[in-house]
Parts: sequence; C-alpha cells; structure tokens
Amino acid sequence: MPDNGTVTRPPLPRRDVIVLGSTGSIGRQALRVIEANPDRFRVVGLAAAGGDVELLARQVLRHRPRAVAVARGSVLEDLQLAVYAKASKAGFARGDYAMPRLLAGPQAATELAASPADVVLNGITGSVGLGPTLAALRAGTTLALANKESLIVGGVLVAELAAPGQIVPVDSEHSALAQCLRGGRAEEVRRLVLTASGGPFRGRGREELAGVTPEQALAHPNFAMGPVISVNSATMLNKGLEVIEAHLLFGVPIERIDVVVHPQQMIHSMVEFTDGSTLAQAGPPSMLVPIALGLGWPDRVPDAGPACDWSTASSWDFLPLDEHAFPAVSLAREAGRAGGTAPAVLNAANEECVAAFLSGNLPFLGIVDTVAAVLAEHDGHDGHASGNCLRLEDVLAAQDWARERARQLSGSDRQGATR
Repeated sequence: MPDNGTVTRPPLPRRDVIVLGSTGSIGRQALRVIEANPDRFRVVGLAAAGGDVELLARQVLRHRPRAVAVARGSVLEDLQLAVYAKASKAGFARGDYAMPRLLAGPQAATELAASPADVVLNGITGSVGLGPTLAALRAGTTLALANKESLIVGGVLVAELAAPGQIVPVDSEHSALAQCLRGGRAEEVRRLVLTASGGPFRGRGREELAGVTPEQALAHPNFAMGPVISVNSATMLNKGLEVIEAHLLFGVPIERIDVVVHPQQMIHSMVEFTDGSTLAQAGPPSMLVPIALGLGWPDRVPDAGPACDWSTASSWDFLPLDEHAFPAVSLAREAGRAGGTAPAVLNAANEECVAAFLSGNLPFLGIVDTVAAVLAEHDGHDGHASGNCLRLEDVLAAQDWARERARQLSGSDRQGATR
C-alpha cells in the first residue's frame, strides 16, 4: 500500500465505444473524452446525419472506426472522397488506407448500434434515436443515453427491455441523480429535485413572451446547443421531458419529482432522503463529466471536466418555477401520468411545433398551447393511451397522428401546400 494510504487499482480494461451523433455537440465532446483517454476507450463506430461531411471525415481519419453510418445516403460518395483526401494529406500512400465499413440510410445508425461494442453513446437528437436505443439494448450493450426522446417515446418498451444498470444517463440532470442515488437505498429516497436554468426568458411573465422571436429563443444563457434543444429550454418543455425521463429511469413516481430554477447551473440535480438530508451533485456547467461518466460507469474518468473553484466567493440562487408562464412542465407531468403513448404524442407534437415556430408559422406561446391541444385530443384516441401494454407499432402510429395533427393546428400543412 502506498504511503498516502490509497489502494492501487489495476488498470481498467479498454472499452470499445460506438458514438451516435458524432458531429453534434454531445458526440464531439464524447470524442474529446475518448481522445484524452486512449487507454480507457477506443472508437469502433461513428454515426451522423451527414450534414457535415468534412467534420465526419476528420473524425473517421482520427479515430479509425471499424464502421461509419450516415443517415443521408446521398452523401456517401462525398464522405468516401473526403476521407481519402484527408488520408492522402496525412501521408497515406494510395491504397494504403483501409476505408471502414460504410452504412447509409435511415436505419444505418440502428444497424450500427446493434454491432459489437462495450458502450453505445446515443447522442442523436430527437425521436429518431429510438431505433438505435432499442438496438443497443437488445444487443446487451451498455447504453450511455443522451437522447432523452427515445426513452420518452419508447417508455415502457425501453424500460422493460433494459437490464438493470444497462442504461447510464448522460443528461447532466439525470447523471447527477444517478450519482446522488449512490448515497442511499431506494426505499430511503423521498424525492428527486431537477434543477433548471430557467432558459433565456427566466423571470418573464406570460404576457412578456408573446412576441418572442426564434433568435431570442435560441440564445440559451449557459450552453450553445442545437435549435430544437434550445427552444425546448426556452419553453421549459425540456424540463418536462426530464421529469418523465427521471420517472422511467429511477422508478420514482412523478408526484415525487420536483423542478427548481437554479440560474447558475452549478448544482445539476439533488436527491432528498427520508431522514431530511439532501445530496446534490455540483460542478461548472459542462457536459464533459456526465459524458465521461456515461462512458466509464460506474468508474470515474480522472480530470474529465472542470471542478468548482471553492476559493472564489460566489452565490447560488434557487427559485420556484413559474408554471403560469411556463406550463410545459405541468403538461409533461400529465402525459407522464397517463403513460402509454401519451409521452410519445407530447414529444412528436412538440417537435413539429418547434419546427413551425422556427419557420415563422407559429408564435412562441403557440408551441406549448398547440402541444396541449394535441395531447387533449389524444386522450382516448387509441386503446393504449393510459395502459402499459405497448407495442412499437402503437408508438409509431401515435407519433404519426400527433405530427399530422400538430401540423394541422399550427397551420404548417397549409403553409407547405402553398409553396
């Protein structure tokens, strides 16, 4: 034993990782973690939509995965050419560079997620992440889940398919909860507390939100994120989805999951125990720690991200959520209590309404109002609205119905017809 009393652990085995959504924010940060820890992780697969071929080609050349998936089959040839060009520039002689196996099309990421690996990190945005989530779980692979929509949409389909401990949350809030829950037994948990930044419109009343523009809604105070996630943060719908996600991940009833506004985002979430104590996970706003923990769970990755500076004076604020100005959390609670296909309807309708808002077809307040109208119509729309006996086809049908109804109510279908 060393003089400092610590126990020297043997090196951990290196894990093979598939990164889905590799050109997005989560994917790029995951590759940073992997690159900084070559003894812990190795990339064996990359998947991306195909919108940034140059970046994907650089990632392929840097990490040398066995397989690469792109959703847009039309960019496959461009990707091949870009990879060969970068290989040539890097000094590979003609014919010396071995191109990885290439997969293309809407199911490419799902096929890749089913291939052999130790960890699949699902950083895809939106409900299209459901297929890869199910594929990874069926393959028995550890799923580092940053794609909350697949859990929301899949609901009990995902929860029942996952083995205990197979899903490791990467959302910072749920990663924080998972860490805090290590501090007690399940029967000792009184409630979960999700923290929220409050988004760019924190403190505004409902009447002050009527004229919000897409540019304003996309300006998150702490993070640079994709457009859908940014708008969801502005409406607070993202926090409503996180309530449902926490319920499904940790088995805590929705009534015992609270939301509190914490503008500094230094505390990422908390667990209150039955004896009155509360455990909180804290750190500067950064996704690097939850990503690294998702890849290495249950072990931590040293120096994965920044730590709190306790030598500098600071103050942290906690505020109640204004549910009149931001009714999305209450709406999500209703969908979560209903279960069945209701969360899928909520998510699908929201995706359509966010698109309508960004294209100028729907006002900001109309996003949640329209989602609420679709959810109200869904009540009783199918036989699984409140049941747990779900089939994948039920979920897909409910999503299709919700998207179409959201387009009708938002006027997006009429707008598209006039173009």
